[in-house]
Amino acid sequence: MDMLVKLYDLPDSRTALERLLQLGISVRRALVPEKHKITAWVRENFSEAWASEAEVAFSRQPVSCFIATHNSSIMGFACHDATCRNFFGPTGVDPKARKNGVGMALLLACLEDMRQQGFGYAIIGGVGPAAYYSKAVGAVPIEGSEPGVYRGLLDSRFDVSTT
Repeated sequence: MDMLVKLYDLPDSRTALERLLQLGISVRRALVPEKHKITAWVRENFSEAWASEAEVAFSRQPVSCFIATHNSSIMGFACHDATCRNFFGPTGVDPKARKNGVGMALLLACLEDMRQQGFGYAIIGGVGPAAYYSKAVGAVPIEGSEPGVYRGLLDSRFDVSTT
């Protein structure tokens, strides 16, 4: 299922970012020279498919991949405009860094970036934790959106047979 988010009605990200800074975690836009390290980390910790999407995020200008780091180590990532324009995702956080607000800060960084590009709404594609996105940013389900743009994806849980 996909979800829709009102970009003009996002929660303030300053509190989340300040809390992370107190823990020594920073959130920022990824830099192109880091592409190989970030995509390798995504591939190792999540999936080849997500690494492919992250690679596309590095082809955007500006880069549409954000990372959370602690002591030069990647704690999490989030991308937008990867599989489709105006889509948020993929995103993932190291299990050791979860419950600290890293995911929320990365989500807001991407959504704010999308808002600054002039979008009024964003789509969160192929949502797993729908309740999380609903609570975090007021996302609502898009009826009839499963499997959506992922229909027919090779070797995927989204693959829909037409035979």
